[in-house]
Amino acid sequence: MENKEKKLLLQITNLKQYFPVGKKGLFVKANDGISIDIYEGETFGLVGESGCGKSTLGRSILQLYKQTDGRTMYFGRSIDEVAPKYAQDTFRTLSKRKEQMKTTREKYEAYQAEYDSKSETEQYGMHDELMRLRKEANDAMLDVTTLIGGLIVSPDLKTVEQVCLEEYGISKELVKANSQRQDAQLDADDAAYALKKAEEAGKPTDALKSKVEKANAKIKAIDEQIVSINARIEAVQSKFDDLRKACANEPGYAEYESYHSKGIDLARLTYTEMRNLRSDLQLIFQDPYSSLNSRMTVGQIIGEGMIAHKYFRRNDDRMKDEIVRVMEECGLAPYFLHRYPHQFSGGQRQRIGIARSLALRPKFVVCDEAVSALDVSIQAQVINLLQDLKEKQNLTYLFITHDLSVVKYISDRIGVMYLGNMVETAPSDEMFAHPLHPYTEALLNAIPTTDVKMADGPSVLEGDIPSPVNPPKGCKFHTRCKYCTEICKQVVPQMEEVRPNHFVACHHILEANKD
Repeated sequence: MENKEKKLLLQITNLKQYFPVGKKGLFVKANDGISIDIYEGETFGLVGESGCGKSTLGRSILQLYKQTDGRTMYFGRSIDEVAPKYAQDTFRTLSKRKEQMKTTREKYEAYQAEYDSKSETEQYGMHDELMRLRKEANDAMLDVTTLIGGLIVSPDLKTVEQVCLEEYGISKELVKANSQRQDAQLDADDAAYALKKAEEAGKPTDALKSKVEKANAKIKAIDEQIVSINARIEAVQSKFDDLRKACANEPGYAEYESYHSKGIDLARLTYTEMRNLRSDLQLIFQDPYSSLNSRMTVGQIIGEGMIAHKYFRRNDDRMKDEIVRVMEECGLAPYFLHRYPHQFSGGQRQRIGIARSLALRPKFVVCDEAVSALDVSIQAQVINLLQDLKEKQNLTYLFITHDLSVVKYISDRIGVMYLGNMVETAPSDEMFAHPLHPYTEALLNAIPTTDVKMADGPSVLEGDIPSPVNPPKGCKFHTRCKYCTEICKQVVPQMEEVRPNHFVACHHILEANKD
């Protein structure tokens, strides 16, 4: 699903989120293999009936729920900036992982050959195992190639391992230095603020001036250290260039190199590593009432994340000014600062929730049914606010809703979910003009309209939603689909591009809308 005009921010591949239920071995399959790309500066709308897994997907991307399986690659930071532990673990076991790649691929290819030799009826019973083996082989390959690319085929894998670990060690130094730089900047800001207050009060300032000079000198020293570390990283890169030249003609090099990525797999991060990225990835909750701490003032609610992520060390006038600035951006009056949540309407509370999320200047925000609990007139105000903030701060949204009229207005692209699976994705206008999946067609037909041509009113999708604990085999929608045939009951449809940037997973694509 490549979009060459925009930079990829998140690449979600085969994401699964299963929750165990009472009986051993049973799971609620809330997300069951979702793959989507989200680009910088866009709003990706996510729609579907209640219980289809929309909110779970948003929380799983943010790793508020640790995803059961799949990849969530984040490109807002580089591997060198984070130096995740999983990278070090991979570098230390390259030979073992290469052997695992070979073994899993041989299993898959052998089963594929057996599958191809069977009749269509026999293939129905083999399809799930084929998909499992393909995924196993793909995962084993991606665990390594996203980090080192085509270097996995190098005849001198030991040297590759040594160079990778050398770069990782330098990256760890960079992470530590950047953390020290942040602390030093806080010290310098605090000292400068204390000096300013002393000068205003006419108090002695010599000791404070010395403190400011020392703090700034420390910052300068750390900056020089960071420059030196970056130079060492560049020097290691030249070693990688030599290694790539040496194995460029090896079989499989070009294929594996195409998977090489500087992105970070959020699903493989430790708790601490993920917590350090929280300022980049934020959430706006659905309920503007229960999502705010009733014992905290508006200022405390918005400022809590600023202190946690070391934007400020204490709640002083500087932090107050920043909180007021964020409040004004979100349409909140400065005099609300010391009020409590119970003193506000639903729309105002939601603005407080938005301000809390955007106070950290994130790159990606999950809007989890952020307007569904509000009156229609207030919904429009909040949606316009989100649009304005997106343009000002170059934000990227995952906008979750069940209201198709809302998602059409705010979204650049739309994804339709059913029972834990993505069944269709397309640009917003394209989705409404040419729905290709029967479920999308049913959702659109259910929208109330004043069109006199639709004398019978909106149609209702018949049948009950199957249990996510034991979903139907094959296409999950087949129990409610009027176009269902035998293949729908046996084989899971794969997502394919039917029109430009329009992807659908269905055995019986709506032919009338393809042209």
